[in-house]
Amino acid sequence: MNIGFDAKRLFNNFTGLGNYSRFVVNALCDFEPEHHYLLYSPKVRNHPEVTPIVERPQVQVITPPPLYTFFKATSLWRTWGIANEPTTKKLDVFHGLSQELPANLPPSVKKIVTVHDLIFLRFPKLYNRIDVAIYKAKMKAACKQADTVVAISQQTAEDLDDFLQVPVSKITVVYQGCHPQFKQTVSPDAIDAIKNKYKLPQHYILNVGTIETRKNVMLIVQALALLSPDTRLPLVVVGKETAYKKQVVEEAERLGVADSIIFLHQVPFHEFPALYQGAEVFVYPSRFEGFGIPLVEAIESGIPVITSVDSCFSEAAGPGSLYIDPTNREELAFQLSRVVVDKTLRHQMIVEGKKFTTQFNPEIIARNIMALYVA
Repeated sequence: MNIGFDAKRLFNNFTGLGNYSRFVVNALCDFEPEHHYLLYSPKVRNHPEVTPIVERPQVQVITPPPLYTFFKATSLWRTWGIANEPTTKKLDVFHGLSQELPANLPPSVKKIVTVHDLIFLRFPKLYNRIDVAIYKAKMKAACKQADTVVAISQQTAEDLDDFLQVPVSKITVVYQGCHPQFKQTVSPDAIDAIKNKYKLPQHYILNVGTIETRKNVMLIVQALALLSPDTRLPLVVVGKETAYKKQVVEEAERLGVADSIIFLHQVPFHEFPALYQGAEVFVYPSRFEGFGIPLVEAIESGIPVITSVDSCFSEAAGPGSLYIDPTNREELAFQLSRVVVDKTLRHQMIVEGKKFTTQFNPEIIARNIMALYVA
């Protein structure tokens, strides 16, 4: 089959949507290599995460004609021009990997779109009103045009029904996996090198994600203040800085634990496995996510996880993790003290977690996605 992808994020985004796009295309090339994969992108770039994909023999890259580039209209090509490309007319399937589909794709082409989350509709006050309107219009159009809508979690599937009234019959849940680097064991020397580079303590709690209100790192700070000195580990927060960080710092200072908080920004992605594997526990008290890929990264890295109850978190973290009310600092403090002190519990959580995440292996996900293409 000839299978096309909206690959803008694959080439130009090196966090969530980009990681998902590269994961899907890599998995399909590895486990469904007999097909032809066409990557449509308004802009391409060389990058260590991208180059191995475009060098695969099954992959072809399609970019805008020179006229679109000359008039700086490549975004228009992504929306309206892809349908007119000669290669598009020969496609069997077109898969929008990041919540959008080009307009006017030929009727003969099966149309599939992946929706990651509807956070902009669930928490509209966190976004600009114009952005919310644009995101909603694009997603509604994509879901209407699509033959199948892939939701990356059951939570997202329910939100599609609740917020956009997408017919349940059109929605299929296919989970996402994390980058294969998290399955690789990092040597003790490499972990020590990362700890030395960032001046990290030998033992620490880890949190990964944009430092914003919804991610709720404030709760970890508040829980630390409740722990006795012998069980209180420093907290390392890795993620993009926002204005919310100032609130977190002020709260840490008020509670007398500011010296126990370390913020790291702009950490190269290839250093993440060492940061995870060097941690004692991963804590993710987010109030809401579409899936929560850092949970899978942590479990694949072999560390215990504490995360929030409800939303999609049990879908990503499984029965081996501990769950807390994301408004209850006492509950988080109690679970932190358990994980830090009880080595048997830690071992059980790690073993159970590894069993659970086998469902996110690329071979399984590639087979599930291909089943939608051929259905």
